[in-house]
Amino acid sequence: MCGIIGFAGKAEAVPVLLDGLERLEYRGYDSAGIAVVSEDGALQVKKSKGRLSVLQKLLETQEPLSGNIGIGHTRWATHGEPNDTNAHPHVGQGGKIAVVHNGIIENYLEIKQSLMRKGFVFSSDTDTEVIVQLLEYYYRKKSDLLEAVYDVLNRIKGAYALGILCSDFPDQIVAARKDAPLLIGYGEDGNYIASDATALLAHTRTVTYMEDDEVAVLTAEGVRIFDGDRSLLEKEKHTIEWDVSAAEKCGYAHFMLKEIMEQPEAVRKTISCRIADKEIVLEELKDAKELLKNISRIYIVACGSAYHVGMVGKYALEKLLHIPVEASLASEFRYSEPLLGESALVIVISQSGETLDSMAALREAKRKGSRVLSIVNVMGSSIARESDYVLYTWAGPEIAVATTKAYTTQMVLLLLLGVYLAKQSDIIVREEYGKIVGEFQKLPEKISAVLNNLKDYQKSASRYFNHNSVFYIGRNVDYALGLEGSLKLKEISYIHSESYAAGELKHGTISLIEPGTLVIALAMYEPLAEKTLSNIVEVRSRGAEVIAITTELTAQLIGSQSSELFVLPETHPLLQPVLGVIPLQLFAYYVALNRGCDIDKPRNLAKSVTVE
Repeated sequence: MCGIIGFAGKAEAVPVLLDGLERLEYRGYDSAGIAVVSEDGALQVKKSKGRLSVLQKLLETQEPLSGNIGIGHTRWATHGEPNDTNAHPHVGQGGKIAVVHNGIIENYLEIKQSLMRKGFVFSSDTDTEVIVQLLEYYYRKKSDLLEAVYDVLNRIKGAYALGILCSDFPDQIVAARKDAPLLIGYGEDGNYIASDATALLAHTRTVTYMEDDEVAVLTAEGVRIFDGDRSLLEKEKHTIEWDVSAAEKCGYAHFMLKEIMEQPEAVRKTISCRIADKEIVLEELKDAKELLKNISRIYIVACGSAYHVGMVGKYALEKLLHIPVEASLASEFRYSEPLLGESALVIVISQSGETLDSMAALREAKRKGSRVLSIVNVMGSSIARESDYVLYTWAGPEIAVATTKAYTTQMVLLLLLGVYLAKQSDIIVREEYGKIVGEFQKLPEKISAVLNNLKDYQKSASRYFNHNSVFYIGRNVDYALGLEGSLKLKEISYIHSESYAAGELKHGTISLIEPGTLVIALAMYEPLAEKTLSNIVEVRSRGAEVIAITTELTAQLIGSQSSELFVLPETHPLLQPVLGVIPLQLFAYYVALNRGCDIDKPRNLAKSVTVE
């Protein structure tokens, strides 16, 4: 959520800032703005509510901004409604300092009241304006920008990624971070800050990831990075392996469809480097056998779709490892007094590796002595850096807000982990292990087979897109899949939908079924297919229309009671959810398309949630 871009270089800053903001649109936002320092030291700011196109028109119709140094921001409203005044950048009362900010300042009201008593006047409802006014207060006292920045950081509490301009220092940007992602890019024409590497790909792939409590000063000539004690640091530089084409639509109507279609290759990348000579090889977990010796409980902690991966993982890992596994929402984890300690392994799943609730859960687990293993997509992200073990999905950039290939690769990697740990602990028999490994290797081909039937999902969506309420039912892992299918439909089509464990229908939910109600029945878990069939019969007898998704093994059984049937290739039961989620993604996509929704940027949502 929210996006930051900054540039200090030799070229005009405005085109660089607008290009970066355009590439950050996928993160979700409701206003945008830029600030540029001109050659003569004037601070120039333009910002507006709405899409980036509104800001671009504003810049075209008014006096152009000129300068070689600037900061830009796309805002997702937290404090204060979306409007021009609350948009970033925010400018101090003296008109010299501009700030862009991701995160939330927890003690902003206390600081705001203190500054108002000193004569400061606030124009916005945001916590960010408190930062810039406080910065101006300290700058007036000391006339040293860097000293003033450190004074501010020592005063504020909460999460922040900051980009700061001061017209008295027209050749530099100051950046700072704590609990919110911020990286530095090194280019031939200048240097950059960004909240996401996607914003920099057109200019550089060489980056440094800022750590908590670090402060950076950027000019066209170079970058200096300081720690919390103001000591100069030598930071490692990293190369982003994917290029700008990976963050473009490449002929697809939407990023979401592109990313759905990329799943065979994404899964292949996740698997190929981890299976050799019919063996699962996880170099990151060489001491796996020793790790599991004292583990009596596993927590899988995540938010949103990643939590749904954890729900599938709970069923799989308990079956494979014979250890109790609990899937926990990261936002609830710290407050439920989990039984942590040396006997608990905590698996944190996050696409961005920056999800704040997941980050807080990780730190709580480590504070109480638990080992933490993370599954993330972004190298060098905060969760990856602070985990004891990290497994990267290698899914490549995911631009659409509604996750597809990140979800699938997370699931594949979690299942790979479960089978690997079972083998290392001598729990799984050799024959079963060989079958599962073989099916892992066939997954990309079978996902491609599901994707060959796009017209079937288009046709189905065109029949059902006008329903106002949809129910997903399933048992065991099918119930977990239903949670993800329901979320996808809600996220991008704005249709109310819910997922229920099918056996719970008779305990209240069936009262909502009436003639014409759409029910999506998931019956891919073969051992419980007959029981799911009885639930399909229950809703059909009350007039529901049923779309059923099953495998070749039970197609005849389930199809006999369905209005519409999607049949998936059969694989090992452990891996069936990987194939099962594809129809749910496609159905949601085509329903949203029929409803004319903004599929890649659904309302009120952000790609990476970096506030609590």
